[in-house]
Amino acid sequence: QVQLVESGGGLVQPGGSLRLSCAASGSIFRLLPMGWYRQVPGKERELVASITRGVPIYTDSVKGRFTISRDNAKNTVYLQMDSLKPEDTAVYHCNTHPPRKNYWGQGTQVTVSS
Repeated sequence: QVQLVESGGGLVQPGGSLRLSCAASGSIFRLLPMGWYRQVPGKERELVASITRGVPIYTDSVKGRFTISRDNAKNTVYLQMDSLKPEDTAVYHCNTHPPRKNYWGQGTQVTVSS
């Protein structure tokens, strides 16, 4: 069964850093574009970053601060988040890009607060 498990979230002060990981079961993910998404209660889920054939794309609000990468040998996708801001607070999920309904996991909570 295909599964995506996110980890690495937590509470961090503004300006701090976190590194999120997304472990995928099944080697199929090595072939697929992947994305990191985030959701705040009451708002639609937002695509933050994606990586397709090694090429990263970022939403404007995180450009220069976030870095998406993947290690296909480990079936893992990462999101390095630097210079975090309170508005980055959300539950972060990984999924394919575009996302597939059955692949949504629990996500990992990121809270940026002093």
